[in-house]
Amino acid sequence: MDNSSQNSFFHHRARKRFGQNFLVDENIIERIVRAIGPKETDNLVEIGPGQGAITRLLLQRCPSLTAVELDRDLIPLLQFKFRDYPEFTIVEQDALKFDFCTLTKDTGAGERMLRIVGNLPYNISTPLLFHLLSFKGKVQDMHFMLQKEVVDRLSATPGTKSYGRLSVMVQYHCRVQGLFPVPPQAFRPAPKVESAIVRLVPHAELPYPARDEQLLERIVNVAFQQRRKTLRNALKPLYPDLDTEQLPVDAGRRPETFSVQEFVQLANYCAALEDQ
Repeated sequence: MDNSSQNSFFHHRARKRFGQNFLVDENIIERIVRAIGPKETDNLVEIGPGQGAITRLLLQRCPSLTAVELDRDLIPLLQFKFRDYPEFTIVEQDALKFDFCTLTKDTGAGERMLRIVGNLPYNISTPLLFHLLSFKGKVQDMHFMLQKEVVDRLSATPGTKSYGRLSVMVQYHCRVQGLFPVPPQAFRPAPKVESAIVRLVPHAELPYPARDEQLLERIVNVAFQQRRKTLRNALKPLYPDLDTEQLPVDAGRRPETFSVQEFVQLANYCAALEDQ
């Protein structure tokens, strides 16, 4: 099969329902791979490889790579393109439901942590990030292409417009570093939004451990549903009888001004009350 026949056979149009925008800018692709810095011994996982633009350069540096792809029509294309890499594996799964623990590898000298990369579908990026955080103990780092607005939220500081539930919970679990923007013209079809690359590195030890992480998440979620109210009023749906004068933080401030550490202090105080 010549090249023109291959291209015709494997022609694939981006699908809206999968949130597909394929990266085509070679300079951006190379810059992303340099930021990831893959090594031959890495346990690399790529979510949503698409037509393999980033996959190609990743495999050149790390021939053992697992791709998680939902679009079954892309799988023959990827298998053909990377047929010379016997350690390249494709898992046909929805990343939102996939158990990433199954991809950890035991080398005999210890478990090989996951290095996860991907151009995440923007329509599911937030729930997918929360799903991936549930595997943080198995993850060395994550590099993602996301809508720039989401990257801004991930790295936002207290008191800023972008700061919210996503900022607090991801920063609780990870060190967040926004790397560089990616313009719409780097994709085909071009999205209507700006994109950016972010690096997430799970904390080896949590700087501010919560006694009950589920309670922390509930408190943060309730607080930011009423972000313009004071914390005193925002917490009433969860704790209608809470004596806010006894809290370790100032209940007269708005939730959007509280740091991750302060939210953990609040959650730990409430967890202690519930234990009584």
